[in-house]
Amino acid sequence: MLWINFLHCYQPVNVDAHIIEEATEKGYERLIGALEENPDVKFTMNFSGCLFLRWKELGYERLAARIGALLGRGQIELVGTAAYHPIMPLAPPAEVVRQIEENERILRKYFGAEFKPRGFFMPEMAYGEEAAKIIKEAGYDWLILDEIAHNGRLGETDFGRVYLDAHSGLKVVFRNRQLSKSYVPDTLLGIIEKTEGENTPVITATDGELYGLRHEDPDGRFEELLGKRQLRTMLISEFIDAAKTAETAKLRPSSWESSEEELKSGKPYILWYDRKNKVQQKLWRLARLAYDTIENYKDDKYYDWARWHLVRGLASCTFWWASAKDFRLFGPISWGPDEIERGTNELIRAIRAIDDESSRETKIKAERLYIAIKRLVWERHWAYYWKRT
Repeated sequence: MLWINFLHCYQPVNVDAHIIEEATEKGYERLIGALEENPDVKFTMNFSGCLFLRWKELGYERLAARIGALLGRGQIELVGTAAYHPIMPLAPPAEVVRQIEENERILRKYFGAEFKPRGFFMPEMAYGEEAAKIIKEAGYDWLILDEIAHNGRLGETDFGRVYLDAHSGLKVVFRNRQLSKSYVPDTLLGIIEKTEGENTPVITATDGELYGLRHEDPDGRFEELLGKRQLRTMLISEFIDAAKTAETAKLRPSSWESSEEELKSGKPYILWYDRKNKVQQKLWRLARLAYDTIENYKDDKYYDWARWHLVRGLASCTFWWASAKDFRLFGPISWGPDEIERGTNELIRAIRAIDDESSRETKIKAERLYIAIKRLVWERHWAYYWKRT
């Protein structure tokens, strides 16, 4: 069996330290340790730049050095991304460029010339044509996306093929959603035990926290899988290079959570932008106001401080936690007032940071919107809480 495994490792830059520590010690360190113990295994990985910022603060720089050693041996390849995990198709193009460049600066501080990314991970696999074109212009060669981006349907993609995005010119590989939604080691071990493996490549892409945090795996099924003689692994760039042709495809705007129904109704990013979701709509109004205000005051003495807050507020989590979607078997309801408030606080602080006196009216407008968001969030939360209980 040829397993092509993509791992996305990210934590919000402003999240509480204990959450990053838990994800790192239960998940990321396990992944790195497993690779060190199995030198023939190869994975393609994404570590968001903002995670390295927190690792430095929390004393995990030794882990970064271990990642660098694996990178130097060619056992892993790292990809590019947007440093603070915004939904790229919903972000202003100039912000997309800035976050791609900042992510590169952060990772080159740790890996220097060894960081030569060919691939790119769009946060939440949220694909959009314009964002993809920016990625291509930034010098990247390929994307990994969910299979639904291929033609808007699930179960119709040939995972053994490499595709060419007709809009951007980027090469594309698609993950198998069904396999990626499982605990992958259990699923692959089952396939190997029944069939002695298959020739068709198995392409999975998951959050890195799956391995040890979200799925504890006390029996060590992950390590058992890596030790199977029937298993062969390959980097995504190697898979692309080995392909003789690339089939052109007109990709659909989508994310790795999109449903066929959502795409048919023109709602590719509904988890983060739903026209009927009053909380999200007000959040985006505040986000746009914060972005435009900061852009209008680039010479302000606190501009850098304002951007420090802005990028934290634009992270996908701010809007995801306001979606209130019930994931049932795959997770809890995506509603978290404290997380919404965390992002909202960053956005208002970005505007408050501007020192120029002429920003006074904008500040008052922003404060009113900020108060309206907090009121709406908590009124909705307690109404739902008491109804549920």
